[in-house]
Amino acid sequence: MTEAAARPPAERVPVMADVARLAGVSHQTVSRVVNGQSNLRPETRDRVLQAIRQLGYRPNSAARALVTRRSATIGVIGSKSGFWGPSTVHRTIQAAGREAGYFVSSANLQSLTREELVDAISHLRDQSVEAIVLIGGTDDAVQVARAQEDLGTPVIVVEGDETKTRWTVGVDQAAGAALGTHHLIALGHRDILHLGGPASWTEGRSRLAGYQQAMHEAGLRTLPHVEGEWTARSGYEAGREISRRDDVSAVFCANDQMALGLLRALNEAGRSVPGDVSVVGFDDIPEAAYLLPPLTTVRQDFTAVGRRAIEIIQAALAGKTAPERLISPELVVRASSAAPTPRTKSRK
Repeated sequence: MTEAAARPPAERVPVMADVARLAGVSHQTVSRVVNGQSNLRPETRDRVLQAIRQLGYRPNSAARALVTRRSATIGVIGSKSGFWGPSTVHRTIQAAGREAGYFVSSANLQSLTREELVDAISHLRDQSVEAIVLIGGTDDAVQVARAQEDLGTPVIVVEGDETKTRWTVGVDQAAGAALGTHHLIALGHRDILHLGGPASWTEGRSRLAGYQQAMHEAGLRTLPHVEGEWTARSGYEAGREISRRDDVSAVFCANDQMALGLLRALNEAGRSVPGDVSVVGFDDIPEAAYLLPPLTTVRQDFTAVGRRAIEIIQAALAGKTAPERLISPELVVRASSAAPTPRTKSRK
């Protein structure tokens, strides 16, 4: 049967039988995929999911809940910060969740305070969600997630502390920070400053630890780090102080937004990058390749994080061992980092 023949007439809403015809499988196989059963070959599951996407098929959630006694709904808690990483993870979870047959209910908070997090989780549990993904590895988020562990609804913390919560997913932050720092060391830099993230965030502490470990392994002293707030403004304010220092030849920034602010401050002070100071960021935001100069940075695969969160949910609900929680980062070398110049050395 051709693909065109398998499609329902345009005026009719596709049903499960249409998906089965297009995928070349039985009605029961489609039902097993839709209901999240795991005893299927990956290629069969992929074929069914592709047919669902092509037809725009939407399972009858009410009917499925009666059969499975499951809501097929997951919750996602994020913030309204607008940062590239959390926003990308949120979008990916929504898309990957729908592909896996879940309805995704979102709660976007003004700030990730303990009170707001508790209220959001309570709101989502009232909707009978099967699991919750909490995007934001703050200390409050980790503590709130940990308090939920005995209440029956898995809470997966994105970039949480795997030593403090049962379920977490994210990029290996310490390894990423070590990548960026080792890159600067390999170029010949010895006086490397870390412009860090907030200490109340797991990511901030992990990136600081990765920087410190890389410096220790190279036998180099660590300069007292400067703490920022993830924002370009905080990077700019820190950069105004850093630009006046003669004991810094390179800066490893805990995220690209702060690196952006640092680049402006250095430029305003007449310090060239990388001639006077090399700069390395973290995240690889879309704008990183178009800054002046293009920013060397550590890339986080946020799409992979979102998809892995759904895989962990499926494992948690099935009582199976969760897949690897940490995703490897990647160093992206651009023009903002170079070997220290004689001019740089002469300033000391």
